[in-house]
Amino acid sequence: MDSAACLDFYLQGGFVVSGLFVDYGQAARIQERRSASNIANHYGIELHSLSMDGASGYSSGLVIGRNAFLLFAALMESNLALDLIVTGVHAGTQYYDCSGSFINAMQAIFDGYTGGRIRIGTPFLEWSKFDIFDYSQNRKVPISMTYSCEAGGETPCGRCLSCRDTEVLRAR
Repeated sequence: MDSAACLDFYLQGGFVVSGLFVDYGQAARIQERRSASNIANHYGIELHSLSMDGASGYSSGLVIGRNAFLLFAALMESNLALDLIVTGVHAGTQYYDCSGSFINAMQAIFDGYTGGRIRIGTPFLEWSKFDIFDYSQNRKVPISMTYSCEAGGETPCGRCLSCRDTEVLRAR
């Protein structure tokens, strides 16, 4: 949902947008790839894919370094042809890689590599998951096309943190 909302946010702002799906061995990669493709088709944007071979496989819960890895993957794929790489990190989590200090540290590294040419966009850094959900509802972001279960089954497990978050959002 966060990535779909980011896509809508930047398209609404007049940006030329493309997507990047990264398969890093996550359990949900098949459903996430399908979801990313459906959303890209819905918005009429190009979707690039990147796969990490040899990944040990990741199931539910915290994946240490995930957001750093995703940002670095996007930087590597950019070939310095971009001005902005966007992430849907948001407030209200306990994860370091969803914090302003993480984004500032990553921006310093990006600046070192790019001479300040590529910025990290974080439109939702101060927003809660509820704020993103409300934005998505108001903007008619097709969140029904998104996939948020960490277990990776054809149907959501209903037990992982992402499923529980989604349940709370939809119950509002």
